Amino acid sequence: MTAPAAKPEWAQSKHDKANAARIAAGEKPRRRRWPWILLALVVLAIVAFIAFNMLQPPPEAPVETAAAETVMQVTTSEVTSVAPQTLAQQVKVTGSLGPQRQTQVASQVSARAVAVMARPGDAVNEGDVLVQLDTESLRIQLDQQTSTAAATRAQLVLAESQLLRTTDLIERGLTASSGLEQAQSSVDALRANLAALEGQVEAARIGVQNATIKAPMTGIVSERSVEPGQMVAQGTAVFTIVDLTTIELTAAAPVSAGALVKPGQSVAVSVEGIANRTFEGKVERVNPVAAAGTRTIPVYITLDNADGVLRGGMFAVGQITVVEQPDALALPSGAVREDAEGFYVLKVEGDSVVRQGVEKGSEWSAGRLIEITSGISAGDIIVTAVLTQLEPGDRIEMVEN
Repeated sequence: MTAPAAKPEWAQSKHDKANAARIAAGEKPRRRRWPWILLALVVLAIVAFIAFNMLQPPPEAPVETAAAETVMQVTTSEVTSVAPQTLAQQVKVTGSLGPQRQTQVASQVSARAVAVMARPGDAVNEGDVLVQLDTESLRIQLDQQTSTAAATRAQLVLAESQLLRTTDLIERGLTASSGLEQAQSSVDALRANLAALEGQVEAARIGVQNATIKAPMTGIVSERSVEPGQMVAQGTAVFTIVDLTTIELTAAAPVSAGALVKPGQSVAVSVEGIANRTFEGKVERVNPVAAAGTRTIPVYITLDNADGVLRGGMFAVGQITVVEQPDALALPSGAVREDAEGFYVLKVEGDSVVRQGVEKGSEWSAGRLIEITSGISAGDIIVTAVLTQLEPGDRIEMVEN
């Protein structure tokens, strides 16, 4: 065997140098023993570890614990405390608002408008002057009629005096009785003529009065159709006045609900453009005939408008209460469930829900509410939300929204 190449002297350890001396003396070199000692220690440690584990008692089998019971969280908005309430069946109607009282003011004489006192939007009281017409020609007519009547009256006085003298002469036998008939006929004709003339005088006097056009009622001017200097013909409408203290809703109700709507029923009215406010009205009249081609029945609803917030022409929606059921117990339709045993609800008892059988009554509010005739009482806490995963017997935890 070829001896391994000798290390340079500067890289030799004491052991290498001692072995080199032994080889030079013809002796065998000594081998290192510490690697074998280290290997023996590692083997002993492994044997000791195995022996220690074999002497340990076997570990106890883990005890299986029951799975924790599931608790479902339910918010306060998903349950309802049962309380008596008034159930109402309603009919929806739509329409527009208008003044219940309004009038057109027309001229009763033909004359020129001298002054116009009001404009649209002005509030007027009964008796306020709206238009002043020229009275010059009317006063001339009045004077003429008055003079003619006065002349006729004078003629009548004379004729009556002649009738008295003729009567006296006939009674004395100084004249023929035929003269009496003629005198009486003259008096009768003059009396009739005077009556007619006095009527004309009164008409002329009224004409002068009517030249001052006044408001026939208290209200607000909605329309004006005359200007100063304009000729106004007799019968021409010059103003429109409306009374907005009471408003009328002319609404259309479905024909199918026409038999349910009756005068005197209460109506909750919401008006487009007026948010967060409901007006209370009353059915005043119901048209007996449906509007042609619409399959709707006109319904007339009155609303108090003391504060003047409502205006004519506004669009409104009304809910007419046609049937009421006071002190009833009802739940949302989604709260009532059904199984093989019948209808039931989930009633909260402590920290769990239980099955509570119920009997259903009529449906209200277009099927959103169901009257419960038996099975629940006031104060019961019922799950009203549609929680399909919640079953009778489940535990729950109430949490705030």
